[in-house]
Amino acid sequence: MSVLVSLHHVTRYLYDRPVALGPQMIRLRPAPHGRTRIPSYSLKVVPAEHHVNWQHDPHGNWVARYTFPQRTTEFAVTVDLHADLAAVNPFDFFVEPYAATYPFALPPDLAHELGGYLDLEPLGPQLRAFLGQVPQGPIGTVQFLIDLNAQVQRGIRYVVRMEAGVQTPEETLDAGAGSCRDSSWLLVQALRHLGLPARFVSGYLIQLKPDVVPLEGPPGPSQDGADFHAWAEVFIPGAGWIGLDPTSGLLTGEGHIPLAATPHHRSAAPITGTVEPAETKFFFEMSIARVSETPRVTRPFSDEAWAALDALGEQIDADLAVQDVRLTMGGEPTFVSIDDYQSPQWSTAALGAEKRVLADALVRRLRERFAPQGLMHYGLGKWYPGEAMPRWAF
Repeated sequence: MSVLVSLHHVTRYLYDRPVALGPQMIRLRPAPHGRTRIPSYSLKVVPAEHHVNWQHDPHGNWVARYTFPQRTTEFAVTVDLHADLAAVNPFDFFVEPYAATYPFALPPDLAHELGGYLDLEPLGPQLRAFLGQVPQGPIGTVQFLIDLNAQVQRGIRYVVRMEAGVQTPEETLDAGAGSCRDSSWLLVQALRHLGLPARFVSGYLIQLKPDVVPLEGPPGPSQDGADFHAWAEVFIPGAGWIGLDPTSGLLTGEGHIPLAATPHHRSAAPITGTVEPAETKFFFEMSIARVSETPRVTRPFSDEAWAALDALGEQIDADLAVQDVRLTMGGEPTFVSIDDYQSPQWSTAALGAEKRVLADALVRRLRERFAPQGLMHYGLGKWYPGEAMPRWAF
């Protein structure tokens, strides 16, 4: 179940005279680690006469380096993309057993590899007091992250701040307010001071008007929209990078489309470069539109669509009957041993001394009985919560 949307984003600078542009580094392509599928993407730049080299920065983000041989009175960047907003479960990850409870220690090799994501800014009195309110544990790591993210959300009032740059954690805590980039940088530094690797993320946030107003909690946006946004990601062994949005106090979902994830917010700016001094006019535009929608529980098929589906099904049944096509249905037998049905391998454990042996014998007997020329397949089956690997399926 998903909604396919198109996003149109324009950034435009007009200069009062022809100016020389230095190399422009553009970070407006969805990052490789994003979970939302991007079926199409285009980046158009004015002046049309330019050279472009696509690169990966040291952190794996896409960067387009543009150079311009001629002077220009306009510099414009236009992004068009499609995003397939299929629901994402933000808790769909596995945590290594040694990291399941906070606090925990990172293995030395991993701590060394993540060193840049543990760099600290000075611990001022405001941040020290904020960290003093954080439970010291032991506490489940996932619950600890949820609580810390919510603590930032409750303590920092969101404001639209047009000034350039990012506030320090001390400035944000002292004001009790900040933009999304300010609260995200505060969360990054809080996580690091608590011993957890964290990084700053800039990206698009797409929010769709809900089909049904929820009975409890915030009603959600009144109309579809998109904007630049910032959030934080924390590295947890086993789970990898987990997105935390301190503006909402929630984990990131399908509407969060990362563009750049970096150790410091300076490296995540959407566009950086140099230009000769000139009077400049700045224009910004961002819009989204729904391209297609999959029927879902909160927005089901119309009566006309159901009638068309029923008619098509009747036609297919008639065609199959005329051509004498006969359909059968397979099954997935689940069994326990009649001799040892109370041992862990037949109740809770994934494997045991006899389980695979008997399962292999059963699947071969089933083939002999029902499909003597059938192909045998041994693969991975269901993956149960709390187990390190999926179970076998024969």
